[in-house]
Amino acid sequence: MLFNSYPFILLFLPVALAGYFRLGRRSNLAPVIWLALASLAFYAIGNWQFVALLLLSIAFNYGIGHLLIVAKLGPSQRKAAVILGVAGDLLVLGIFKYAGFATENINALLGTHLAVHVLLPVGISFYTFTQIAFLVDAYRRHVAACALPHYALFVTYFPHLIAGPILHHKDMIPQFERKQTKHPDAHLILCGIIVFAIGLFKKTCLADGIQPLVALAFEARSPSFDQAWLGALAYTFQLYFDFSGYSDMAIGISLMFGIFLPVNFNSPYKATSLVEFWRRWHMTLSQFLRDYLYIPLGGNRRGPLLRYVNLMITMLLGGLWHGAAWTFVAWGALHGAYLCVNHAFNALVPGIPSALARPARMAGAVLTFLAVVIAWVFFRAVSIDWALRVLRAMADPSNIVFGREEVAAMVLIAVYAALVWLAPNTQTIMGYDHGNRGVGEALRAGRVRPLLLYGASLVLAFGILGIQSHSEFIYFRF
Repeated sequence: MLFNSYPFILLFLPVALAGYFRLGRRSNLAPVIWLALASLAFYAIGNWQFVALLLLSIAFNYGIGHLLIVAKLGPSQRKAAVILGVAGDLLVLGIFKYAGFATENINALLGTHLAVHVLLPVGISFYTFTQIAFLVDAYRRHVAACALPHYALFVTYFPHLIAGPILHHKDMIPQFERKQTKHPDAHLILCGIIVFAIGLFKKTCLADGIQPLVALAFEARSPSFDQAWLGALAYTFQLYFDFSGYSDMAIGISLMFGIFLPVNFNSPYKATSLVEFWRRWHMTLSQFLRDYLYIPLGGNRRGPLLRYVNLMITMLLGGLWHGAAWTFVAWGALHGAYLCVNHAFNALVPGIPSALARPARMAGAVLTFLAVVIAWVFFRAVSIDWALRVLRAMADPSNIVFGREEVAAMVLIAVYAALVWLAPNTQTIMGYDHGNRGVGEALRAGRVRPLLLYGASLVLAFGILGIQSHSEFIYFRF
């Protein structure tokens, strides 16, 4: 089921909310069970054949986690338990996500004709990483014991289940345990509707609206210079509004239940460096890779050379996490190289004179954006050869068409660029503060009520009217 579909907006979400708050009048546990069952139903509607796998994953990880938290194990036993848990998670992820990719490469190397066809369970990357983080934190004694229904809801919670964010036990379980979240809060529901409306508009009107322009670069056999750039930029903005829209909708839905999700997207194209870009793009994945891969590898504690090696390993695996294809490996390698250059530059040029600070930031923003656009070509292309074809066209200004269609595309791209760089993001508009559990204080005080409510009503109306084909979010495939 998709957030941007009529069945979800008009049926599933109202029923889930009504049941949650009705049960909350009588019990603190019943609403948790209700929401976990509703989340399983949400998953089953489109992926019923993998519900058993999800339940087995929950049981396996909860059991290992319970041992690590409650049982009096020795150091070697604790280490063996967490290795078993993480290895089990990675084995399942590897079988379902990478078995076909591995088989293809074995066939290419050995000339064999092995065939493996494994259907990818939607959301497996997200709920696997969420549970790996739980196991590692349990091993580090950073989490407390919790009841199985709360853990099941933590994993299956439908606003995040399909495409993130990657959640942390210590952030979410206390919210699920609080009695206050089981009673409707009119302010949070209103703020949730507004945030959801903005996200719906981003997805159905902006992301889906620019999709046809992506074909200029990625479906044409021989794109011209301008077509390649327009198509690459169109995909850059499509992915931005698609992912940003999903993140907003997830936060908005969660607010209606009185739950605050972590911010996963913070105007990444405003970044002035690649380091800053990864602090703004898919923020929970960046934190996961830093805390559970880069730092355990040694981080920057063993000298600059190993730091660059660790960065490359982290980004290569981060690229492969996004998809089982060499295009994603190339994308990860590019970002790894970008980050190495960024850190090397910062080491060589520790400070910039104040007179040059503003021009340096502007130059950094332009270079960062161009580097990101080039990397997105590999992310979108169906093969390395196709990506190189697009990049060759982008590097050949002698081949220009620039007809009426390209002029119209350029105008549309300019509108999207203005929205990305000049408009405030959703959390700024709404004053969303995940850490302090605050949102919409200006709205509560009545300072922006007419403008914000009218604007939210307008974008919600346009978003609902824009629902036509219920197109998937791009990150569903990861």
